[in-house]
Amino acid sequence: MNPAQRSGAAGGTPGPAGPAGGVLGGAGGLVPVSRVPGGELAAVAAAADFAVLPVGAVEWHGPHLPLGTDLILAEGFAAESAGDGSAAESAGDGSAAESAGDGAGPRGVLFPAVPYAACPGQTRPWPGTVAIRPEIAVGYLADVIEGIVATGFSRLLIVNGHDANMSTVRAAMEWVSGRRTASLLLVNWFQLVTPAETTDIYGDLPARGHGGAYETSGVLGFDPDAVRLDAVEDLPPKPKLPVSHPYVLVESRPDPWQGWSGHISLADEAIGRRVRQLAGARLREIVAAWVAAPSPAAPTADPLPTAGPEGA
Repeated sequence: MNPAQRSGAAGGTPGPAGPAGGVLGGAGGLVPVSRVPGGELAAVAAAADFAVLPVGAVEWHGPHLPLGTDLILAEGFAAESAGDGSAAESAGDGSAAESAGDGAGPRGVLFPAVPYAACPGQTRPWPGTVAIRPEIAVGYLADVIEGIVATGFSRLLIVNGHDANMSTVRAAMEWVSGRRTASLLLVNWFQLVTPAETTDIYGDLPARGHGGAYETSGVLGFDPDAVRLDAVEDLPPKPKLPVSHPYVLVESRPDPWQGWSGHISLADEAIGRRVRQLAGARLREIVAAWVAAPSPAAPTADPLPTAGPEGA
């Protein structure tokens, strides 16, 4: 089952061969590119508002979460990037105020997820983690992104489920943006709910760590059968530095640590539906603003203009 079918937020598979409008449909939603006939691809690309690429990882998240946690989240939110938000609303607590949808929404084409990624030293030794070298990840992602743009999709949304992808994906995006006319948008689902909001949801105990309550809730929002809440007891994470300034801290093993840490007792399925609804609505808000914005100009390989006689 593809992520569009799993979440119910996309348009499903296209029908018989026909004009691009028939493949994409009249309303907002996503069509998987794997179901688009080759002879119709150019017309579909021209008619679509954007393409979307989920990027995840195969990585240990503890005994309670699946190895495909980051893929479940990337594919799940990617499938909710278009449409009117009705699927997220039905998956949530019924609060229409938190739904983003009041119209048909944009039309997109969903590409298969990138499953493998560079993984940090903190998770590489743990069972099930499949890590690729960062330099390989950047080159591979650059080829994938440029290939999608070259196909005719000048707007590409990349939905990320694995924090370490933020650096490799951005490096690849920057490379492609100097070679192709493209608007490349990277959104990390994890950042769509603020730390203040997770504190409001979970209380004062930290919830946002790798394999912690927030990430566990995200998976529960899409695939509750994949989570084993009774497989672990809480493993309180190492406290953050007592400063309010932004920083990036990378450590070999931030004990206490078992390839994950967190207060899993704070996660449940109802909270997962709330996280999915809130983050999904914000993703659709970002996409709507993005597709309404002007397209970028083409890149140039020309050097900076030289000063003329008047500026000499």
